[in-house]
Amino acid sequence: MGFLVRTAFWLSVVVVLLPTPGSMKAPETKFGATEAVGAAAAAVTDMRGFCTRQPEACEVGSNALTAFGYKAQASAKWLYEFLTEKMGSDQTAAAPAKQVPVVDTAPPSQHTLTPADTAPAWRAPQPTKQASAAK
Repeated sequence: MGFLVRTAFWLSVVVVLLPTPGSMKAPETKFGATEAVGAAAAAVTDMRGFCTRQPEACEVGSNALTAFGYKAQASAKWLYEFLTEKMGSDQTAAAPAKQVPVVDTAPPSQHTLTPADTAPAWRAPQPTKQASAAK
């Protein structure tokens, strides 16, 4: 369980620190960092019945999670497009400009052996020492 919490924490840190391109900006929300920290502290203190007793903190937390989701989605899309662009340009640069037809230059006599041709020659069994001593 601790591993999952640590993983979620570090993934959240990575998503928050990823740059968001100007064309993929998340919609602006009306909350600040201090409000988000206060909402997180209140959520940790009182998880049961949180939204019924503190609707303002629940709303701020909901806005923070929504903004985090938009940022994660925009960052993932940006990363996907960046990698696709880099991989696509490498593959098109490596591709030949003109296709040259392949000509079979092997002589026509290759691969003409039959199974009878590849069978080993028959050899008579060699006499054993006991059989030659009995004579």
